Amino acid sequence: MVALNKLIKEKFVFLLYFICVCTFIQAQSAQIDKPKFKRHYYIKKSVYEALPNTNDEILFVGNSITAGGKWAELFNDLRIKNRGISGDVTEGILFRLDEITESKPLKIFLMIGVNDLSYGLSVDSVLQNYKRILENILKDSPNTKIYVQSVLPVNDNFDYFKNHTNKGELILELNRKIKLLAEKFNLVYIDLFSFFVNEQGKLKEECTFDGLHLNGQGYLLWKSTIEKYIH
Repeated sequence: MVALNKLIKEKFVFLLYFICVCTFIQAQSAQIDKPKFKRHYYIKKSVYEALPNTNDEILFVGNSITAGGKWAELFNDLRIKNRGISGDVTEGILFRLDEITESKPLKIFLMIGVNDLSYGLSVDSVLQNYKRILENILKDSPNTKIYVQSVLPVNDNFDYFKNHTNKGELILELNRKIKLLAEKFNLVYIDLFSFFVNEQGKLKEECTFDGLHLNGQGYLLWKSTIEKYIH
């Protein structure tokens, strides 16, 4: 009986040890899998997750350039919701796609990539993440109409965001490849770049105050360019 109790105790200790090890490995794996973003990203992500889903949503998805647009007011359409997060990158979009596709939105207008380039990510790496974004949207919400918008030009004549505004050539390359990717998926590609670029190949100065983000005039130009796709 004593030997049996000892054996049971040893098995219990081993089982407890095994459970602890598995829990630790899972925790470590979760830490590895969870990307590290700025606190603002997680705040905005949690806010978007808390908001109610509605029918026929039209989502604008992207970084600060998207986040700055008052889309529902611009188009006078309450179906339109802003899902832009300042500083966001392609990996950030991937990490929050569940919230974006949860409502099975009617349309998604996507613009992302300039921040990736500013962090030194290669065009091909951005494109690979972009491909995964499109694949996941099409898988999780196959009836959603996706509009792939080009990355906007930048203007290095301003003294702000120098690590963004010096990426003009890379943006051109990225846009060429994004367009090909959209065509591969049979999606609508919207060439915003051509409407915002000046004769010097830079973001029109009347559309920005810092060479990267848009001002009111810039958002009105964006609106007029995509209005036919909203309705």
